[in-house]
Amino acid sequence: MTSWIQYPPTGLATLTHYTLPQGYVASCGCTPGSTKYPTAALSQMAYGSSANYGPGCGRCFNLTLVNPVVSTPPFQPKETKHLVVKITDLCPLSQTGWCSGTPERTNQAGARLNFDLAYPSDAIPSDFFPHDEKLYGYKDFGVWNIQYAAVPCLSSWEGATDSSALGSVRALGSSGCCPAEPTGSSEDTCPSYSDANGLP
Repeated sequence: MTSWIQYPPTGLATLTHYTLPQGYVASCGCTPGSTKYPTAALSQMAYGSSANYGPGCGRCFNLTLVNPVVSTPPFQPKETKHLVVKITDLCPLSQTGWCSGTPERTNQAGARLNFDLAYPSDAIPSDFFPHDEKLYGYKDFGVWNIQYAAVPCLSSWEGATDSSALGSVRALGSSGCCPAEPTGSSEDTCPSYSDANGLP
């Protein structure tokens, strides 16, 4: 059995972003409708699997921007922005990338967890990330330090009232796992696909 990251319900992490086309079915096998709302990939060792679904699938987190990891001079946002995301994908483990955190080591910013936000997205305002283009010459700092907090999906995530955004793609059968409200119980939380199938 792999030693996955056991993380507390609140803490510090990093946030990156990646392109996920609308309607795309990612690692968890969540319905294409989930992409109409804020979603993210979670770093592999916190996600709990190296392929397909893992215990991170379907969980929801409130992500609060703190400050960019790299900005010279340091940038302090004038307003605090946050967003509730549902985990639908995994950010693969790497040796040096932002998703390189393990129980034994952190990523370059000192975090074990990284959330990779599906952005740009129609579900997220285009001005979600604060910036000072006049001073820095660009709008996108790329990587942010954030605070995360696990939250209940059905009362917090924007897509919770849209039945087309919930659950797994039926055609995937047992190859998809995307609970509407995972609580950590074996009854409503995805197992580790890689552990169950002997994958490294």
